[in-house]
Amino acid sequence: MKKQENLRLIRDYISFADALQDGLEPYPISLRGINWIKFLAENKIQDEEINTFLYRDYLRLYDSLEYHLLANHLLENGFSLLFGSYYFKDDRLYHKARKILKKELEEQVLKDGAHYELSPMYHQIILHRILDSIYLVQHNSWKDRELLSLLKGKAEVMLGWLNEISFSNGDIPKLNDAAKGIAPGTNELIGYAKRLGLASRKVKLSDSGYRKFSNHDFEIIADVGQIAPYYQPGHSHADSLQFVFNYKNRPIIVDTGISTYEKNERRQLERSTAAHNTVTINDLNSSNVWGGFRVAERAKVSIIKETENGIEASHNGYRKFGVIHKRSFGFTSGEFRIEDRIEGKANKIIAEGHLHFHPDVQPEVIENRIIINDILELQISGATEMHLKEYQLAVGFNKLQPAKKIIYRIQDRAEIVIRPLVLDTISTPASTVVEITRTDASC
Repeated sequence: MKKQENLRLIRDYISFADALQDGLEPYPISLRGINWIKFLAENKIQDEEINTFLYRDYLRLYDSLEYHLLANHLLENGFSLLFGSYYFKDDRLYHKARKILKKELEEQVLKDGAHYELSPMYHQIILHRILDSIYLVQHNSWKDRELLSLLKGKAEVMLGWLNEISFSNGDIPKLNDAAKGIAPGTNELIGYAKRLGLASRKVKLSDSGYRKFSNHDFEIIADVGQIAPYYQPGHSHADSLQFVFNYKNRPIIVDTGISTYEKNERRQLERSTAAHNTVTINDLNSSNVWGGFRVAERAKVSIIKETENGIEASHNGYRKFGVIHKRSFGFTSGEFRIEDRIEGKANKIIAEGHLHFHPDVQPEVIENRIIINDILELQISGATEMHLKEYQLAVGFNKLQPAKKIIYRIQDRAEIVIRPLVLDTISTPASTVVEITRTDASC
């Protein structure tokens, strides 16, 4: 039944293809080609009408490769040409695919195994394509296996990075452009790799700019990386020095995620500094994100000091105000500390820290402490006031869910200490030291 339904959908698409202008673009041709070939091959379908249409698509793709966009788009073109070349036994498609994949995989997979657009979601997508390509080459004798070594090497190091960046519950942090339900999950990809005889390579997070700090209960991922890649930062956000935090496999402090690729107010908000767990100056972005997929006036991040249990970094995204934002992350005696320093003309600007909580988290503010579901406390020293607000968490494309965030004002220094809650320390004060307000806001 499913086979016949899919065949009906393919024939329906072919009958309306000339009117579906978006379908003529190289990116949808690439994705559609791979999916059709996998379906046709699995079901041993040989259909002259479908094959003629599909080959015409590949000729169009060959002449319209996305060199103007590069990054994951060009890689998808290369993967699809590889599938098309094997399906039609076409040397011209194969040589173009080989050229693209060799060059782009060497450039786009960083030394620590990350895909260079620094989105865990796109990392999963590209890794899945590599695994599919390995399966294709392993199970077909049309060509020798010259690409197999390259594909396996990149897959193993990408698996290593994915293992490092994923939380213990298998979830990825939704950093930069990342959403739920788009890419195969970490555990699914690991299982697929094992069936192909691949082993994850042990890596240390480095040039991707992400760092992970963990103990038995805590998992914190910090972003001390650059806007990347420098020539195609379309999936980057203005999120320098942000972090996300899981406790006992439960998300506590989260990235707000993405819900749209439309060039609209929501897209602009989701890429903004205020939508991430970091510091804004004068309520502006640390990097100028605009036009849906553009970035200007980019913050440059510098790592000042790094140890096994911590890291200190700074960025110059607010240089026009004469200030530098420095932030350190690290474990101290079972507690996790995030210290912010605003260096320069701090008395002439408004600096605010932002913390976004998962919808299951109900933060309670008591003086300079935030009580989390009676299991954790976040103590913020150096904050002159705190505001508890509502924001909209992106839980998928076109899906939003209300949750809570806290904005805290900083003079020139503030420190967040995260520790397990000792219940008998909670007491309701006679008067509060900081100003607490509750309002509604988008983010």
